[in-house]
Amino acid sequence: MAPVLSNVAEELLKEVKKAYQETSQIPDELLLALKFVFGPSALHALDLVDQRSVTCVTSPSGRRVFQAMGSSGRLYTCYSACHYCPCPAFAFCVLRRNDSLLCKHILATYLSQAMGLCQELALSDQQLTDILLEKTGEKVEA
Repeated sequence: MAPVLSNVAEELLKEVKKAYQETSQIPDELLLALKFVFGPSALHALDLVDQRSVTCVTSPSGRRVFQAMGSSGRLYTCYSACHYCPCPAFAFCVLRRNDSLLCKHILATYLSQAMGLCQELALSDQQLTDILLEKTGEKVEA
């Protein structure tokens, strides 16, 4: 996780990972902490995780990005290394108003990784390049 994410948020995600590995559940106190730290996007992100809406796309060169299906059905390519998502909520709540650390899509990528619930998709370097250049508006299938 990049150093941009607050230490509190990073520690909280570590605790979620530990608890989920031990019990396959997130205890109520951690759910409340997620809501406190990440605000309303926490519940929406957990919903995306439950729906298995996050995919880790990798290429032979070792590059990876995450794709999260939005509630509108649109697929967002998230860049967790720099905490960027092209969704409108990220632009408005995170960048403009600065009242959220992350949008639900980026938070869902972190939670999916912590909980081991991320879908995996291996693509060629060219296919991943196409995603990065947004040549396709839909999920690329292997």
